[in-house]
Amino acid sequence: MKAIVCKAWGPPASLVLEDLPDPVPGPGQVVVAVHAAGVNFPDVLTVQGKYQVRPPLPFTPGMEFAGVVRAVGPDVAGHAPGDRVIGFTRTGAFADLALAPVDTLVPMPDGMDFDVAASVTLTYGTSHHALVDRGALRAGETLLVLGAAGGVGLAAVEIGKALGARVIAAASSADKLAVCRAHGADVLIDYGREDLREAIRAATGGKGPDVIYDPVGGIYSEPALRAIAWRGRHLVVGFANGAIPQVPWNVALLKGASIVGVFWGDFQRKEPQANAAAMRTMLDWMMEGRLRPLVSKRYALEDTARALEDMAARKVTGKVVIEP
Repeated sequence: MKAIVCKAWGPPASLVLEDLPDPVPGPGQVVVAVHAAGVNFPDVLTVQGKYQVRPPLPFTPGMEFAGVVRAVGPDVAGHAPGDRVIGFTRTGAFADLALAPVDTLVPMPDGMDFDVAASVTLTYGTSHHALVDRGALRAGETLLVLGAAGGVGLAAVEIGKALGARVIAAASSADKLAVCRAHGADVLIDYGREDLREAIRAATGGKGPDVIYDPVGGIYSEPALRAIAWRGRHLVVGFANGAIPQVPWNVALLKGASIVGVFWGDFQRKEPQANAAAMRTMLDWMMEGRLRPLVSKRYALEDTARALEDMAARKVTGKVVIEP
């Protein structure tokens, strides 16, 4: 099979395309012919050795995929060659064939395209876990989404609307905000041009958002937190801006607010039944048209490095996928 290989920590340009032996499934394992693999910001961090977990070198990056079962291990039940599946693994998706534990796979709904299916697990899983499980977002509340045009951000906009919230989308350009509007955002803030804190106050009549979804960090976290509503929940999802913010804790005290960590990767490993239930809910919502993943660009396997570079440069709107 052909696969992208990371042999040393470094920029995406250091990745290589190699011919590797086809994987053979062992007990509890399934080999899937990858039709599409989602690209995520953690992939960029992983190949640089900057992610929370470092896989042993060398490895094939890529965390999520959709494809067709090629072979199953001797004790595997519930999946058979020819089944269409969606999978999430720490590594291995940027290849013709992916070797995955059977319990990381879910059936792919009939009628769903592979590129859409490959965009579901990490972004929508993260956002659903954040808003429902960690943020307890309720109908009628106000949700502020920072970095709203990115993969997890756009998923949060859509899930917030599906839950009945009023959604404020904040992004860095008018073009990105137009995408947010098309996916249901009620109010738009261009923090590339506007003062974020003042714009939030204006959009909420001074009350502030009940929930802040923050995958950006950096210079945007503190002004957003300072504008939060009483008993608000600030969800710490990631740091795409490149810096972990040093937020003064007295702000949370004065607002009676909660700063809540969100790590979907460990949630889906430690609470697999809860994650599976959430995934079933979101797949149903997608088939009903309530969630509409945006796949904005597709790359060939040999262009994986460019896909990661575009992700790192924040040139990506919605999701991009690799199509081996």
